[in-house]
Amino acid sequence: MNKLAEMVQAQLLAAIKNDDLVLPTLPEVALSIREAAEDTEISVSALSKVIGRDAALSARLIKVVNSPLLRATVEVTDLQTAITRLGINYSCNLAVGLVIEQIFHARSEVVEKKMREIWATSLEVAGISYELCLRYTQLKPDQAALAGLVHQIGVLPILIYAEEHNELLSDPVCLNYVIDQIHPVLGDKILSSWEFPEQLVKLPGQVLDLDRGSDRVDYVDIVQIARALSPAIGKSRPLAALPAYRHLGLPTGTELVASDLLYARAMFR
Repeated sequence: MNKLAEMVQAQLLAAIKNDDLVLPTLPEVALSIREAAEDTEISVSALSKVIGRDAALSARLIKVVNSPLLRATVEVTDLQTAITRLGINYSCNLAVGLVIEQIFHARSEVVEKKMREIWATSLEVAGISYELCLRYTQLKPDQAALAGLVHQIGVLPILIYAEEHNELLSDPVCLNYVIDQIHPVLGDKILSSWEFPEQLVKLPGQVLDLDRGSDRVDYVDIVQIARALSPAIGKSRPLAALPAYRHLGLPTGTELVASDLLYARAMFR
């Protein structure tokens, strides 16, 4: 680690410890959707009113329903029908994911490019996570997709910090090192501040621990395998050697093919 990386890491860790680092906030519409999702009695009509406050978000949801992946014989043109088609839980998690995408913007061209790369990778992992969850677990596929979308959320405050420090932006190796070292702990803090579900709130800090043990399959396992299958990331060791591979009960002796799983990412485009 060079001196710049060492200095930046020390500054960021101190800022985290003292709660001085500005974390991204979840937009108001996402908070409202999260609140609505916690109401087990909420109707499609009531949820459509909550999501309908954001015209752009409503349009994105309708676009998703009319995508090649989900398209039915009759085109969907209104939000209430779109939510009915997707289901309430799926609609809520998908909407929150689409809102989070809006946070991935920066002032500088270099940081914007990096944010786009992170989001593209997260999309890919989200799509694979959805399909893995659907095929091999009893967990919620839409929750798995959301887990994939936010597993790198801790990169955001680091990139925002980098915008104010040109010396960090001018050294990509140093920037990537700092991101790799710090984004998991920041991700945990962000999801905690956003009051994410208990099953996801510690996911950023755990997903890079490939030797992690757990009593039963969970969303961390799913995202770990999704990352290994993602062409943008790639596996660091044979899939069958990962505890998560065994937790999911994936076919032994058979290599999963990422291209068979990637089509689900279209839901977030």
